Amino acid sequence: MSLITVGTMAFDAIETPFGKITKIVGGSATYAAYAACHFVKPVQQISIVGYDFPKEEMDELRKRGVHLDGVEIVKDKKSFFWSGRYHEDMNTRDTLVTDLNVLADFDPKVPDSYQGAEFLMLGNLMPKLQLNVIQEMKKRPKLIVMDTMNFWMDTAMADLRIVMRYIDLLLVNDAEARQLTGQFSLVKAARSIMEMGPKYLIIKKGEHGALLFHGNDVFFAPALPLEEVFDPTGAGDTFAGGFMGHLAKTGDISFENMKRGIIVGSAMASFCVEKFGPTRLKEVTKTDIDARIQQFIDLVSFEIELV
Repeated sequence: MSLITVGTMAFDAIETPFGKITKIVGGSATYAAYAACHFVKPVQQISIVGYDFPKEEMDELRKRGVHLDGVEIVKDKKSFFWSGRYHEDMNTRDTLVTDLNVLADFDPKVPDSYQGAEFLMLGNLMPKLQLNVIQEMKKRPKLIVMDTMNFWMDTAMADLRIVMRYIDLLLVNDAEARQLTGQFSLVKAARSIMEMGPKYLIIKKGEHGALLFHGNDVFFAPALPLEEVFDPTGAGDTFAGGFMGHLAKTGDISFENMKRGIIVGSAMASFCVEKFGPTRLKEVTKTDIDARIQQFIDLVSFEIELV
């Protein structure tokens, strides 16, 4: 089962209460691919980079089963760059710099070698670009998942509404779900969003876990309580990569298997935050991942006798 990941491959400069780094590889597609490749191969990447994106990073991705036929390299421009500073609570951050660079010209194309992919993960991008990728697929994937954010709700809501008619599952955080619907109750917001098109919805709640909705069914997965969160950058994209990697590995898109996928995604995200950038995602082994997933099982497993 192949998985297409669409998104940014970039450089980040990050400052948290625990440290600072002036330049490290990042981007939504980068995090998603490093998470997904632990479960499924190939991961078929669609993105754009400049002349400055490290060849070593491309080689590292290829070594892990990530195909880069869909990654455009622009030889006379720099890669997308983002800089941010996290507050003490690590839940809020200030964006200091956003240099679109090559991203301003991004026109994603689906290579012939990617056609027939069963799973499509549309990372956080301009809605028109997400729609272009869907329409370039000659055969509709088994599952289309889309991530989006408040910026597109502010600037491209009409386009976002159109794309939502084509997808199966939407990924947003709690604030975005409320903004998208005008509903404070997340249950009411979820119902409204599913009426817009997606059959499934995941609402991410950061350190408080994630909710999965389908029809009248709801599942909640907690986040693992961590002693230290070093860098939250890319955690949501890592979650998406782990979730999609599990679904693509099993080929099962039932609600029950999506529950398992949320735990897998949460486990991968819990690794991501332990070091700057995608560093930890490159280090972890299957044994590490299995042990982390078992921690989640132990966290929520209990027996009770009803009297």
